[in-house]
Amino acid sequence: MKSTENFKKVIQDYINEVSKEDPEFAEKVKNPKKNIDDCITYILNTVKKSGCNGFEDQEIFGMAVHYYDEENIKPGNKITGQVVVNHKIELTPEDIEKAKKEAKDKLIQEEMDRIRRKSEKPKKTAKEIVEPTLFD
Repeated sequence: MKSTENFKKVIQDYINEVSKEDPEFAEKVKNPKKNIDDCITYILNTVKKSGCNGFEDQEIFGMAVHYYDEENIKPGNKITGQVVVNHKIELTPEDIEKAKKEAKDKLIQEEMDRIRRKSEKPKKTAKEIVEPTLFD
């Protein structure tokens, strides 16, 4: 669920930025009852309840801030699925190399599977090759 991890990173980065600018908010983020996973769950449940499919960035960021602002807010039940973000995520050189290796390994495996399937097809007998049928 790479896209959901990117969403989580975007939210965490935003919370970190707000914390740098607002010491009072930074203290709320340090609350041991609060964490980024529950924040994401809260956002997803709030989005689900709204019935809307698209939100402005500031609406989502506002939900994240609200989660940390409220002392006894309930995040709700975990929601499975994927979240797509419209932010460019910078990859590290290690991430790029890992993605290249995974793509190369996948291509090699697909080719091996294709060759294996091709070699498993039944061979025509000499009679089938010499005597054409109406269906050839």
